[in-house]
Amino acid sequence: MSVHTYRGVAARLVWFLTAAASASFGQAPAPAPGAGPHPLSLPQSGRTNGAGSVAVQQNATPAGVDTIGSSVQVGGNLSGSVPGAAPPAGPFTLSLADAVKRGLQTNLGTITAANASNGMAAQRIQALSALLPNISANASETVAQVNLAAYGFKFNLPPGLNFSIPSVVGPFSYSQAQGAVSQQVYDPVGRRNYEATREMSRAAALSTKDARELVVLAVAGSYLQAIATAARIESQRAQVANAQAVADQAQIRKTAGTNSRIDVMRTMVELETQKQRLNALESDFRKQKLALARVTGLPLDRDFTLGEPLSSTVVPVPEPGASLQHAFQNRSDLRAAEAQVRAAEREVAAAHAERLPSVSFDADYGVLGPNPIHAHGVFSITGSVNVPIWLGGRVKGDIQQAEATLRQRQAELSDQRGEVEQEVRTSLIELETALGQIQLARNNRDYAAETLREARDRFNLGVATTVEVVQAQEQVASAESDFVSSTFALDLARLTLSRAMGEAESTLPDLLKGSHP
Repeated sequence: MSVHTYRGVAARLVWFLTAAASASFGQAPAPAPGAGPHPLSLPQSGRTNGAGSVAVQQNATPAGVDTIGSSVQVGGNLSGSVPGAAPPAGPFTLSLADAVKRGLQTNLGTITAANASNGMAAQRIQALSALLPNISANASETVAQVNLAAYGFKFNLPPGLNFSIPSVVGPFSYSQAQGAVSQQVYDPVGRRNYEATREMSRAAALSTKDARELVVLAVAGSYLQAIATAARIESQRAQVANAQAVADQAQIRKTAGTNSRIDVMRTMVELETQKQRLNALESDFRKQKLALARVTGLPLDRDFTLGEPLSSTVVPVPEPGASLQHAFQNRSDLRAAEAQVRAAEREVAAAHAERLPSVSFDADYGVLGPNPIHAHGVFSITGSVNVPIWLGGRVKGDIQQAEATLRQRQAELSDQRGEVEQEVRTSLIELETALGQIQLARNNRDYAAETLREARDRFNLGVATTVEVVQAQEQVASAESDFVSSTFALDLARLTLSRAMGEAESTLPDLLKGSHP
């Protein structure tokens, strides 16, 4: 055999070993002992607080001016927003529907919830991809030079042949084009992981819907609070004008010698008190408009007016049983908690499924040769079964962890049902209280106005002092403030009941019309 023949054999041997190693890229290695998919590690609590909170309170204040004190406090992401569409140039009127529409588009609470939902949907797709075939393709052209000694090749030829095989072979080249497919034929853990992520994605979507309800509550509540303050300002301006008229009359009577200086001073004190109240209300109103602008994405340097008044229309109080049943069916946060429980149940099943065998399939096919013209088909097919026998207690630990998560989420679901019921019953009580209060406040306002008219007539006739007029003015101020507070409490109770029943967004157009509780 010639020298060139030996060299050709060596070159072909090295080429074959190198090409064979490259051709095996599509094959999956045998699973390591104990290897296998893990169940998802879910957070123990299924509750999220990304949207923020809205606290609506109705408190009795028998010792103060108002018999009902209502307030709206917005916290967390719900109190912020991103810039929205530019409002019209110059001062503009903001309706309740426009405010809520802007809030749903720009409020940070809905944006955060939507991003969380998109992220969970991505995790569901990732879990699904583990169950679907993975297909890839590869084409390459390789030029190599190999040091045979590095691979342990030693050629000891008989003496006298007068030739040797070099330790460095090449350069030589080869071409390959291959496609590979990998499929988990039966993966009990991966399948249950996907089912869990599907429930979590559903829970995230429901949480996004609930975040929209909270945004409606936050925006509409802030809007109602602002227009209630605006109504108080208008009423207070009337009180200032009335106090000014009484003070002027007292000064005229003092000049005429029919009134004392203390009577004038008493009316001046009342006038200044009413002005101070007006100033405080106007300051509070400006701050409330800033808060409303923040939750709706409006520029803080733009002035706007509120285009809708409060509604004092009396409506019937819904029946508690029907309201609770409606809330249990429609509250998105309750349905999200149910989905979180189902996700935890699938993870318990996934932990138990770690003890089951899994089946996988891998195959590749391609062409391989010294060049594309002289290439030949090559393929490999591998089917494998992985049977877990002893995993060192890992499965038991995964089961215990998954069961603890399930118990926690079941407890949260039970608590959520109780919270929904409390919100519905509380809203019904507040609506009933506001409905009873609105008629009393309307009557009291009429009585106080009549008292003030008589007191002023008596004062003008000289048969009464300013004490009687000032007392009547305070009664009117109290009655007007109480009427506004009762009207605000009524509209806010309607809003909170709609939220408690999971339909704030759908019933909002009828809120100030009084056609919906």
